[in-house]
Amino acid sequence: MIAILRDYGLLLAIGQFPEGPIGGLALTLILALSGLLLSFPLSVLIGVGRISPNPAVARLAAAFVSVVRALPLLMLIFWAYFIVPLIIGQTVSGLTTVIVALVVYETAYLAEVVRAAILALPKGQVEASRSLGLSYVQTMKDIILPQALFNAIPSILNQFISLVKNTSVAYIISVDELTYAAYQVNAQLLTKPVEVYVILAATYFIICFSLNRLVKLVERRIHTSRQAPIAAEAAA
Repeated sequence: MIAILRDYGLLLAIGQFPEGPIGGLALTLILALSGLLLSFPLSVLIGVGRISPNPAVARLAAAFVSVVRALPLLMLIFWAYFIVPLIIGQTVSGLTTVIVALVVYETAYLAEVVRAAILALPKGQVEASRSLGLSYVQTMKDIILPQALFNAIPSILNQFISLVKNTSVAYIISVDELTYAAYQVNAQLLTKPVEVYVILAATYFIICFSLNRLVKLVERRIHTSRQAPIAAEAAA
């Protein structure tokens, strides 16, 4: 395995960059981060829509979440691969296809995270805000969402961990992320599939384990920030 890392480590880490397109682990992280950042504003809108007092908006948002969550990511990638070119009238790269699929997929899951974070807040906050004359939109924007999104940070980071693993499905349309890079290395070596895929599994484990520790740290920080006002009030 040391010899494989020595000879193919750069291919697994950054693909053919800088002589060619970036790939490997770097592209995996780019795909995951792009999927999270692009889906976040959409997921906030869908999550708020899920609890909207307007029944039509709530049903439409619920239908989107239910349909997307019922489909495997691979199916969404296939749909994006064939449908997006029909919609825009031109071919798109495999990278664009995967990002579109990841954004749609992640929007549905993050929307449920946002909805749960909003519902976890005391209902009295909404009632108090409305009694002070704030509109529903003002209440959500200024009172509810800042608290809910802060509390949802650990869950959002957990979704990022899932995205890192889900990017591996992109190899099916030859996007040069980490799994596809490992497939290329294995195709060149032919006789060492166990070693290659052990390296692949270890890489995913190290990344996801490190991110999981980060989530635990963030959870402790959020818990501490919640307890500080309570402790100060008790001391007073």
